[in-house]
Amino acid sequence: MQKATLNPTPDQTFELVGEGPYDFVRILRHSRRMQAEGDVEGACNERFHAFQRLAELLPEDEEVILEWSHPNSRAALEVVHASAIDHFLVNDFELSAALLELLLELDPEDHLEGCELLAFDYLAMDEQELFDETINDLSDKSAARELLLLWAGFRRDGRLPEGELLRFRTRFAPYFAEFAAADHPADAAYLTDIESEHPSLAAQARELWLRTENLWVLWPGFVEALRRAAGCK
Repeated sequence: MQKATLNPTPDQTFELVGEGPYDFVRILRHSRRMQAEGDVEGACNERFHAFQRLAELLPEDEEVILEWSHPNSRAALEVVHASAIDHFLVNDFELSAALLELLLELDPEDHLEGCELLAFDYLAMDEQELFDETINDLSDKSAARELLLLWAGFRRDGRLPEGELLRFRTRFAPYFAEFAAADHPADAAYLTDIESEHPSLAAQARELWLRTENLWVLWPGFVEALRRAAGCK
């Protein structure tokens, strides 16, 4: 099997150089093509096996930060992130979290914003201390952060915390409306909007719903409480 090397840079990062099974640019592109063609399971397997090969390369006793500006290193990070999303969507929150924890070790600057998904993973696993640590890494301007705080309060007390609810429905009104709505179609109008250069807040809100919909299937009481708060029957 062809091997790969981790070449140090003057910036105390590493460039992951490799071919064949370690050409992460090709692997990422191929997995996306498979998914677009309908082979979702094949794409997920491609990404996870690529992650496994990457993990085997990493030394156990040395910190490795991959160079974001290096194409193959960046693609490797993107593969790990994509595989974490794959596992999140099938409710394997533990493995998703493990992938994201590795991602943040390899990319402490969190270019891919893995902390957000990691917070959802921790809360789904009821890892409250880890959730509390991670939520602080999310911006106060993030709708996902407010949603997470709302859900955390609901999971803890069985009701929506008033302060977080007020902020969510005022500061993030399109998100509140989306999460309280009965339908969330990924229709042509939505796809055109979200793929545009400047997607609307309504489209971004629907994207957040669609990215986390599996959670609300598992914990429907939270969304039902939001709908009651919005006056929906």
